[in-house]
Amino acid sequence: MRASFVLSEIGIGLRRNLTMTVAVVVTVAISLALFGAGLLIREQVSTMKDYWYDKVEVSVYLCGEGSNSTNCNGTPVTDEQRTLLQNDLQATPLVEKVYYESKQDAYARFKEQFKDSPDLVQNVTPDALPESFRVKLKDPTQFEVVASAFRDRPGVDEVQDQKALLENFFKLLNTLQLFALIIAAVQIFAATLLISNTIRVAAFSRRRETGIMRLVGASNLYIQLPFLLEGVLAGLVGAAFASGAIVALKAILIDRLLKPNFPITAYVGWDAVFAVLPLLFLTGMALSGLASFFTLRRHLRV
Repeated sequence: MRASFVLSEIGIGLRRNLTMTVAVVVTVAISLALFGAGLLIREQVSTMKDYWYDKVEVSVYLCGEGSNSTNCNGTPVTDEQRTLLQNDLQATPLVEKVYYESKQDAYARFKEQFKDSPDLVQNVTPDALPESFRVKLKDPTQFEVVASAFRDRPGVDEVQDQKALLENFFKLLNTLQLFALIIAAVQIFAATLLISNTIRVAAFSRRRETGIMRLVGASNLYIQLPFLLEGVLAGLVGAAFASGAIVALKAILIDRLLKPNFPITAYVGWDAVFAVLPLLFLTGMALSGLASFFTLRRHLRV
């Protein structure tokens, strides 16, 4: 099989169907870019979970003046209850560290959190904030074990898991990831149809040449290979554009915009990007190759 003949046939096919080839490249690029973005979003969600769950604390709020829970009945925690709770928390195997936060400490943290809302800070006094034990767990998923052990203890007003506050946020991110992958699947399906139609038109426009090749004894592989390579080439070019979009997403959106302006969490690194890029090329090649192969089997009958 002469490589020059195959390359010339590929060139002829691309020139004859340039508009459709461009449409295939654009559709493949968009679908693979969305697919890659979905994979990066999934990795970003996982990175943020690891970052935030490592910082999650369980807050054991103590009874204060006016507490209305059944444990408190308006009676503040006693020194004996406070000491016993602290000792028992420190002795719990699931607990890594225990920090005591007084009313003054809670007020100082409140002022720092709401420093941009001076009116709110002025209307809150240290006595309005409860004292608490802030507990860091060895495994944040074991919150309920610790909560059930201390929720009904004397002097405890409420046990709150910060992890629960993050669940809705992560559900939103997971929904965005699913949405991106669904759109990518629709785009990949559209790209498959375009590739199939492009190869079918190319085979039809060159039916006379392929008929002559069949008469002189050319094999199926020799006849079909230029068409297959046209589809694969379009898929590779689309994957290259998609890879460029993913690299730009990381370099511009994450590194230049999000990291400097929102340094409140961890972001995916370049290792995640480099893990996604080969998948885009493999998907582009497989998508284009399979679509071309099955189209040729059905339509290239000479």
